Amino acid sequence: MTEQAVETGTARLPAHPVAGDGFLGRAREVKELRADIERAGLDTLSGRKAPRARVLLIAGRPGSGRTSLAEELVRQVAARYPDGVLRARLSEPDGTPVPVERAARDLLAALGLPAPAGAAEDDLTAALRTALAGRRMLLLLDDAAGAEQVDALLPDSPDCLVVAVSVGPLTGIADVRPCTLGGLDTKSAVELLARYTGSVRITVDPRAAESLVEACQGHPAALVLAGGWLAARPQAAVSDLAKRMHAEGGDGEDGSPLARVLRLVHDQLPGPAARTLRLLSLAPAGLVDPHTASSLAGCSVDAARAALDDFAALGLLHAVDSPLPEYAVPGCLHPLLRALAGTRERPAELQLARARMLERTVRLLHACRAITETDSPQAREKLGAMPPEVRFPTPRAAAEWLRLRRPALLASARLAVADGELDTLARRLMAQLVRAVAAHVGTQAAAPDLYGVHTLVLDVAERRGLHREKAAALLNLGDLDAQTGRTRAALARYRAALDAGREANDPYATGRAMESVGGAHLELGDYDRAADWFGRALAERLARGERPEAARLYGRIATAHTYAGRYGEALRNWRAALAGYRRGGDVAASARALSEIARVQEYAGRPEESLRTCQEAVEWARRAEDTRLQAALQLRLADTLDRIGDPAAARLHRAMAERMLAEEPQQEDDGPGHDKGACEIRSLSIKD
Repeated sequence: MTEQAVETGTARLPAHPVAGDGFLGRAREVKELRADIERAGLDTLSGRKAPRARVLLIAGRPGSGRTSLAEELVRQVAARYPDGVLRARLSEPDGTPVPVERAARDLLAALGLPAPAGAAEDDLTAALRTALAGRRMLLLLDDAAGAEQVDALLPDSPDCLVVAVSVGPLTGIADVRPCTLGGLDTKSAVELLARYTGSVRITVDPRAAESLVEACQGHPAALVLAGGWLAARPQAAVSDLAKRMHAEGGDGEDGSPLARVLRLVHDQLPGPAARTLRLLSLAPAGLVDPHTASSLAGCSVDAARAALDDFAALGLLHAVDSPLPEYAVPGCLHPLLRALAGTRERPAELQLARARMLERTVRLLHACRAITETDSPQAREKLGAMPPEVRFPTPRAAAEWLRLRRPALLASARLAVADGELDTLARRLMAQLVRAVAAHVGTQAAAPDLYGVHTLVLDVAERRGLHREKAAALLNLGDLDAQTGRTRAALARYRAALDAGREANDPYATGRAMESVGGAHLELGDYDRAADWFGRALAERLARGERPEAARLYGRIATAHTYAGRYGEALRNWRAALAGYRRGGDVAASARALSEIARVQEYAGRPEESLRTCQEAVEWARRAEDTRLQAALQLRLADTLDRIGDPAAARLHRAMAERMLAEEPQQEDDGPGHDKGACEIRSLSIKD
């Protein structure tokens, strides 16, 4: 891998607030960790080769600088791992563990490897271990919630190194010695303060600086907030803040240095800014942009952006390495801000803020999709009626926004469904998310994300008894299962969709489910059941007078009979399909039906009839101006002529097919916006 591969990661991580100024302190810890890399493991001492990667554990409270220490260690030893560095965060900002399946999928994506939609956790972790076998890579697993997460992602390659960050020990993983962090040493802590306050304010009163460090117990995150508070108040003395911190005191979680300095900073903010800060604890995945802050606080986008910049200067937010103005709520502050919001905001106000945020996200996703439909006058008119702040200037800008905000958008969907009281907004959000992804990315490329979204749709539909949406979600999930080879799982989904469609009295869902059940049986080689289910779907279509769909189903029944070797039944159904296509005036479909009839006649041992039918199919393909089909039919004619003993004519037809293919212009890729397999969320109650 190239030198750039060393920077590979699973997500855009927030920059450390002082990362650009260099790493402070922790020299002893870094030395111990580097020595631990060289230390012989228990397997080596017993004469066995280490079966798995070495695990280094950095343990400490959130905000203790554990991630910064891990990043510094990675920076120092990365050159020894030429295949690169992978990063994954294993907990959400609110402390919720990230599912191993999602972490493994993100790591595979960082390696540029496919991860099938809906694949089981064991399959994904096995694929990850296979991908890392024989490589020398370094994995940084940040904020691990437990040993189970780390163990599941642990490479089998002893040439890899895993640096895990956690609150406590990873009991159950062999041969791990934790490096436990406390506060910074006084010298480093004072230097950290000086980076915010300037050296003069520290020099004139070094004892006050040391007193402040003592009040903060050397806790890096508390010192950052204290430094930011002092930087925003050039006239304030360091001793004033030290006295306030000592006076606050307290025991328990609320009495921790970080909680005390956060309360002090929060209480001295203007009322609207303090409220905005509290509400940032509601941001999905802890990622905040001006739109999120604006909708949560109910202020303008410009005012929200100014507030976010101010919070970042105070150390309350970390800037995210992103082309967008985007910030992350530090994990150590998230529970404290959530507690402040819980005590100082009424539950109804918090719910209203969530609803405003989800509504803004729905509108942004709608605009993101609408910008791709500018060929339509109605779409242009609808786009022009949107407020300027939610419009995108170009489709490219919309696609980039969708890509960069992907983690927050998926987290929004998960949070909306978990809330349980905002299901209407959740359904609208997921519908717009699916449509925007289909327009910009394509359903095949985004299948893993869409699988998760459709699972959430199914959860809401089952909770609310929405049978129509349940059927649609099951059909979409079944399609994604079928595309990844899990045909039996897909069959179970399709049968459940059929039941839900019947409950909803939805003819589209029931017909589609019947046909999909037939397709699954066809894939499994059960041709009798496949033909039976296609026949049931055909009866539904005929009863509703849907002749084009009925013609297509005749073709599917014929295919099942062909696979089963029942050529007479296959020919009868293909001729019925051909009659339907001709009545509907579909010349191209008629040509393809004739082509299939010729194929079945050949299988049935009737080459002369096959030759005549194939010649007729060529004529229909010529009328349809389908060059590729014409070429394919010419090749089939050549094969048939070879079998009946006319090699000279066969050569002529092959030469004609080659000439057609050579003269055919290269087809342009329709792009993701023209994905033929676009998933949908059908609901009469969900509108743009």
